[in-house]
Amino acid sequence: MPLRSFAVRRVRTWGAALSLPLVFSLSGCATSQSPDPLESWNRGVFSFNEGVDAHVLKPLAEGYVKVTPSLVQTGVRNFFGNIDDVWSSVNLFLQGRFKEGAASTMRVAVNSTLGLGGLIDLATPMRLDRYREDLGQTLGVWGAPSGAYIVWPILGPSSVRDSANLASSMTFSATTLVDGAREDNLVRLLNGVSTRAAFLQATDLLDGVALDKYTFTRDAYLQRRQSLIEEGRPQPEEEDEAPQPRYDLPESEDEATPVVPAASAASAP
Repeated sequence: MPLRSFAVRRVRTWGAALSLPLVFSLSGCATSQSPDPLESWNRGVFSFNEGVDAHVLKPLAEGYVKVTPSLVQTGVRNFFGNIDDVWSSVNLFLQGRFKEGAASTMRVAVNSTLGLGGLIDLATPMRLDRYREDLGQTLGVWGAPSGAYIVWPILGPSSVRDSANLASSMTFSATTLVDGAREDNLVRLLNGVSTRAAFLQATDLLDGVALDKYTFTRDAYLQRRQSLIEEGRPQPEEEDEAPQPRYDLPESEDEATPVVPAASAASAP
């Protein structure tokens, strides 16, 4: 059983990795004027995902909220969040954000030890903030274009660049802590249901205000991803500018005299 589980996990990882060259071949299809050249495909997949959510994920999430104590729900979110923090720390270092990477690593260490394996979030009260970083953001920080917008079955909104997360998310996830295909699927299901439960109110609001839910979701996703990437890029340091001479407006050209700043006038002979 352990050997079979290891083989299944490696096949999934390498399958996703080998599919990336095909995915990235679509990167030239999108432009700033048309970020969604695959709209026909995307709308079909979006409708499929909506059906799965309405008939499977949302009912499971609502039942999970009703029967699971809030303290347990918080512990589950903290546990999966702590696993995600490990991958976020790696990406922070890859982006050259060493200070944030060190803080995120410390966050993982605190919650993994004192927080009982991540079930209790002790790092946030200690002002060790959570950074949500992934490989798509790292590629974007280093200049990789977003490429075409893509909606994946079950996985949801993405882009050509962000699809690089497919292989990494299969490798760096809570499923690495369990052994066996059944346990692997149960962990994935619990993570998905817990995540869906956290967005029940948000999706209910979206259903009520969005005229075209597909367009609203696409635009919100692309804008948020771009905002996250801009936050991760290093900001240029501001240089102090030397004071410039100021000229009073004269009545004629002969009367033009520069007004030298006080610091410069004091050092003048």
